Amino acid sequence: MKMRFGSFIAPFHPPDHNPTLSLEWNLELIEHMDRLGFDEAWIGEHHSAGSEIIASPEIFIASAAARTRHIKLGTGVVSLPYHNPLWVAERMVLLDHLTRGRIMFGVGPGALPTDAAMLGLEPPEMRPLLEEYMEIVMHLLTSEKPISYQSDRLTLNDARLHLRPYSDPLFDVAIAAVASPSGAKLAGKYGAGVLSLGATVAIGMDVLAHHWTIQEEVAATYGQVADRASWRLVGLMHLAETEEEARRDVEYGMEQWFRYFQNVAAFPQMAVDGGNLDEMVDFVNGGLGVVGTPEMAVKQIQELVDQSNGGFGAYLTLAHNWANPQMTKKSYELFARHVMPHFQGQVSSTVDAAERAREARPGLAEKQLAAVEQATEAYEQEKGAIKI
Repeated sequence: MKMRFGSFIAPFHPPDHNPTLSLEWNLELIEHMDRLGFDEAWIGEHHSAGSEIIASPEIFIASAAARTRHIKLGTGVVSLPYHNPLWVAERMVLLDHLTRGRIMFGVGPGALPTDAAMLGLEPPEMRPLLEEYMEIVMHLLTSEKPISYQSDRLTLNDARLHLRPYSDPLFDVAIAAVASPSGAKLAGKYGAGVLSLGATVAIGMDVLAHHWTIQEEVAATYGQVADRASWRLVGLMHLAETEEEARRDVEYGMEQWFRYFQNVAAFPQMAVDGGNLDEMVDFVNGGLGVVGTPEMAVKQIQELVDQSNGGFGAYLTLAHNWANPQMTKKSYELFARHVMPHFQGQVSSTVDAAERAREARPGLAEKQLAAVEQATEAYEQEKGAIKI
């Protein structure tokens, strides 16, 4: 299974940065990834707390699609309990046509309680609503029969799509999962993929293989197939030529990112430790991710492959503002140049060719020199023959 690579772009920005420029930076990053050969970019939805400033991944994706050629673009994620599922399905099908099939559909219950609170939603309501609305969305996307639904929050009367998906049979669908089994269960029910957002936090690492077992069992119950190629793991990386350089790079913004999760975002599944920058970097390098070299990144991803007990389809870096834009772009380039080929096999043939040439060089070089001497002797003989 050839591993794919991409980025999960929440995004995270210091709230005192110019938001217009921050959004432009996100678009430039996706353009950069497209040129480097990354496979996927997933765009988040948030409405509070000041750092994750994309309110509509669909609108953002429409802009990014016009500036890219190859990379697939996904909602990472649509917080389905916040929306009318009919309009969610309509928007995704529209994007599917506008991008000529480069769209991916990721859903979740909503990560920030401060978002849900503005809608009068309590945390215990979120996952049941996700399950109810997901059933509606999948029916709309896969069936031309109308569907009706009634609750105290939503009414649908003979709802159906008048525009069918561009992708055949359907674009990629993925369910977010951190610690609870609900995401894996829902993915199994619909034969969807899983976005393991907390794959490298301690609780996420512990449940990786367990989540896959749950997905397989539920998929079998519903006559679906759990495909490891649709399983995406999200982790943290900042790369440089040396670990020392990488540590200097993240002086730019790592502390602000940590303080966001420690003091602002009510998202305890992403608990991070560290009182100062050195402690924060050490915490990341203790298993959460990598602040260091491409070799360290290869080792981290291989550990995730082993932990997953069978492999997964894609590794996504969690986009952040640990380093300035210039060094962030360099980190992505190092990742594409040195990490991705290790798992995708692009360089195995060229490395083998170089090794064969190295082994053959002594004998071939000797023959090459002999051929030059032979040509020189022939020339001298020709000169002598002309003078006579």
